[in-house]
Amino acid sequence: MKIVSSSFQDNTKIPSKYTCDGEGVSPPLSFVDVPGNAKSLALIMDDPDSPNRTFVHWILYNIDPKTIEIQENSVPQSANLGLTSLGKPGFVGSCPNVGTHHYHFKLYALDKILNLTNPDKATLEKEMQDHILEKAELVSLYSRI
Repeated sequence: MKIVSSSFQDNTKIPSKYTCDGEGVSPPLSFVDVPGNAKSLALIMDDPDSPNRTFVHWILYNIDPKTIEIQENSVPQSANLGLTSLGKPGFVGSCPNVGTHHYHFKLYALDKILNLTNPDKATLEKEMQDHILEKAELVSLYSRI
């Protein structure tokens, strides 16, 4: 399984359009080779370089496993949103305070549909435990220097 974007390559700079210096919208993402036995997909975008704690920028779960792309600034019809580190659902664009940060887009293929309402990252990860069939990751970089 792979996660890719038409807007940036793995471990390269994300265009400013998807950051707090631009429009702050979510980038387009594509999913390749999702396992046929997956019941749902989950996506977590976070920044482990954030001071004090990992900052969660986006959580989507219960994505239909037949989904092959998420268009720019959109959420798949079947998906549910989890809580960002700002305590609300939605997308938070990359916005490092200092230096270059790594933004991880982590895609999980799961063997179940999750029975959750607006979970935070810890709750989602706990519910996914022992139900992950495959995981894929795409990393973007951003610096406000």
